Amino acid sequence: MAKKVVTLGEIMLRLSTPDFKRFVQADIFDVTYGGGEANVAAALCNYGLQGTFVSKVPDNPIGQSAINHLRRYGVDTQFVARGGKRLGIYFLETGASMRASQVVYDRADAAISEAEIKDFDFDKIFDGASWFHTTGITPALSDSAAALTEAALKAAKAKGITTSIDLNYRKKLWSKEKAKEVMTKLCAYVDVCIGNEEDAETTLGFKSKGTDVTKGELNLDGYKDVFQQMKEKFNFKYIASTLRESHSASDNGWSALVYDGNEFYHTKQYEVRIVDRVGSGDSFASGFIYGLVTEMAMKDAAEFGVAASALKHTIPGDLNHATLSDVKGLMKGDASGRVQR
Repeated sequence: MAKKVVTLGEIMLRLSTPDFKRFVQADIFDVTYGGGEANVAAALCNYGLQGTFVSKVPDNPIGQSAINHLRRYGVDTQFVARGGKRLGIYFLETGASMRASQVVYDRADAAISEAEIKDFDFDKIFDGASWFHTTGITPALSDSAAALTEAALKAAKAKGITTSIDLNYRKKLWSKEKAKEVMTKLCAYVDVCIGNEEDAETTLGFKSKGTDVTKGELNLDGYKDVFQQMKEKFNFKYIASTLRESHSASDNGWSALVYDGNEFYHTKQYEVRIVDRVGSGDSFASGFIYGLVTEMAMKDAAEFGVAASALKHTIPGDLNHATLSDVKGLMKGDASGRVQR
């Protein structure tokens, strides 16, 4: 039987402008669904694992459409609670060259923000699970969502399940001060911490010296110092950070750094031409989790995650539809993009 990975978070309706149009130009929007933890569950199903997504959606056709979207890709949605006012929405304007992408949220009073611990039976949810994953987005939605995230982490740890969190700071959802207060508490129950350089600073207070993301510059020694501080404070089993060198909105360098308390490892760097970067961090998280769940060595798990997320940059929508063979082919060096006949 495939190993079971449980994720907890929000799924939203995504409305994006087609053909790189600005919001003010658009007469129509492309429709899809996504969210950090939902994206991870779907990708893991794509790789052959059992992805179980836990959330709350409104008991109406829009909520059902979001659930159907995940079911289409094999995600187990049996533990999604129904109720609440609405499904959150986000609008995406995809940038190009020197024009950055923009996101506008319309997610206040979303069903997941009003979810309560009593809506979920974590004993059943975690039955047979090998891994539990969530992100820093969910506790940012409301105090009740933060309490729910903490309860889920505690329940997973009580069952001996490996836990992971993607720090994922969203400044439009909460302040740095609130994020640090909540995330510091949650990380006491986390085994694997994933996040980029900005997230580590804004949510946990660690900063890598010599890094300025607006200049596309990286300082790996600074990251190593931060990872050591994080290991000392939280005793994470693994710490991983995606590394984005932002040359423009269209072209990025993409790699990752991982640490297990003994060894630092910097993956291969990919130069990606971006079609859609939303969900790329989730794609790394799902790839890294897949590698560790299937007992790859840390280095191989990191390389799998980076290759998977590099491919996600080329795929429209939130979800990563790259296959196992796609990822393994890229890991072996096939980045030619030649037509497969």
